[in-house]
Amino acid sequence: MVPSLRRDTSRAMAPFLVLGMASLLAFACVLAGRSSGNLSATPTRVVSPNFSVVKGGAGRLGGVGYRPQSSLLVERNTQGKFRSLGKRGGMSVVRATNEIPANDPADQDKSLLPQDVQFGVPEIREKFEKVLMKAQDDICAAIEELDGEAKFEQDRWLKTTGGGGRSRVLMEGKVFEKAGINLSVLKGALPKEFVEKRGEVKGYEDGEKVPYIGMGLSAVLHPRNPFAPTMHFNYRLFQTESGVWWFGGGTDITPSYIDKDDMSHFHGIHKEVCDKHDPNFYARFKKWADEYFVIQHRKETRGLGGIFSDDMNDRDPKELLSFYTDAVNSVIPAYIPIVKKHMNDDFTPQQKEWQGIRRGRYVEFNLLYDRGTIFGLKQALNTERILMSLPLLARWEYDFQVEEGSPEADILDAFQNPREWVPASA
Repeated sequence: MVPSLRRDTSRAMAPFLVLGMASLLAFACVLAGRSSGNLSATPTRVVSPNFSVVKGGAGRLGGVGYRPQSSLLVERNTQGKFRSLGKRGGMSVVRATNEIPANDPADQDKSLLPQDVQFGVPEIREKFEKVLMKAQDDICAAIEELDGEAKFEQDRWLKTTGGGGRSRVLMEGKVFEKAGINLSVLKGALPKEFVEKRGEVKGYEDGEKVPYIGMGLSAVLHPRNPFAPTMHFNYRLFQTESGVWWFGGGTDITPSYIDKDDMSHFHGIHKEVCDKHDPNFYARFKKWADEYFVIQHRKETRGLGGIFSDDMNDRDPKELLSFYTDAVNSVIPAYIPIVKKHMNDDFTPQQKEWQGIRRGRYVEFNLLYDRGTIFGLKQALNTERILMSLPLLARWEYDFQVEEGSPEADILDAFQNPREWVPASA
């Protein structure tokens, strides 16, 4: 029993995901100006009515998925095999009307870039697409190797209007509860007012839309063990017909408990990457992350930061291409050693509950404040992919408090008062 969670631990666990998630999703869709689509579900069956302290084993409870609601464990109908997503859990994948499946293995590595785009710098977008494709392959391979059991399922798709993507999801693994890595290449039009925040837009009147081509690789990785942190990254490029272009993105980490050595390692890797390209990048992008990943209604950050940037077009695009290439390629060395270190740590049900509370906070930020989520909903993109970043399980408890002086209180203070994890001269 861990006394640092100040509440009655003998009572049944609070309602888990459905009500809080539904309310937040409804609000996010109001922000986006559209109603939510149908969300696919995976059938479950009760396995065992009891659970106890977990000893290592990467957080597996009896070899099945962890679901504390009403003290029940459930087993999800997933086989852990790498296969194309056509049907999952007995339900078809929901697709947009202008989207077609393209899961022929022979097309796996083909470019998703539309060939009829007459604006932007083709060399930059072609090179960055290759960088993102390789990064997706490398990161998926590293995750699968570390997990040892589960495999990513892939849904490769094309837009009839141009572009497409490779969406990969891993669930119910030995180490990872859920991992999603999504590559998208999009062609569309953005409001002039949106584009002119990034640069001067010529030849368009107010209210008109500016054609664009954009691409990005985004991922969220949720390990089972509460001592292994969640990690998110997103790296992207936009080019518009008006001549305005920009890179953006970053990588951030969300632990449930502080390990100073882990944070020094994670931030240290990113500082090395930043310093290689500009000695001011790390301080600038670390501060940007601390200010961006804020759950405003909670007055706390989602996690313990990292680097974040957006609308970057202040230097030669080749220089930024080089930086963002190094940044996305730093994901594996910055994150994988931390999960490997903690994936077999012992933990208690109460520590797992705290992880659920923090994942609830993760959901709140993603649905209410995350630019990518809001952008995707406003652009009427595939809802399943937009919400791929959400954890499989999360938790909300009324007026939840932590005990003063506890490990939970320590990290909550770090969420409320961002800290420095590497010396400025390191």
